[in-house]
Order: sequence, then C-alpha cells, then structure tokens
Amino acid sequence: MSFLIPCPHCGKRSVYEFRFGGEVKTRPKPEAPAAEWMEYTYTKVNESGVQKEWWFHRSGCRQWLQAMRNTTTNEVVEAFFPDHG
Repeated sequence: MSFLIPCPHCGKRSVYEFRFGGEVKTRPKPEAPAAEWMEYTYTKVNESGVQKEWWFHRSGCRQWLQAMRNTTTNEVVEAFFPDHG
C-alpha cells in the first residue's frame, strides 16, 4: 500500500522514497543487562493506531525524521525532525 510522508524539507513524498527505521523506543543504558538490550532490539510494539516511527528520506534530503503514523490506515499525521536538544 502506498502512502505519502510529509518531509519537513521536501514536502509530501511517496513512501517509496523513504526507508523505514523502526519504532521510536527509549534506548537502554550501555550497562543495561543483555535481556534489556535484546528486548529493545527484537521486540516490536506494532499496536493498531498512531505510532511514532523513524524514517530516512533516501531519495530526497537524506535526513532521518520521525513520523506519527496510524498503523491501521497508514495515514501520516505528522512528520518532524527529532529534537537533538
């Protein structure tokens, strides 16, 4: 299924211009136990509804962005660059 992602630099573009980078999750501390790292790496929430995800605009500005996407309809509610603050 095709849908559009509104890149903050390039405007609305086809999902085929992007590479999916996974769900946005909190990274464990370096000293966290191996079980916590395994959960972070391999466990996916993938719930129905709006989910925050990483996307890389490989055919455009070549920037990583985050998008709030409804996993049921594939509608992208919002796309933005992550705050590096």
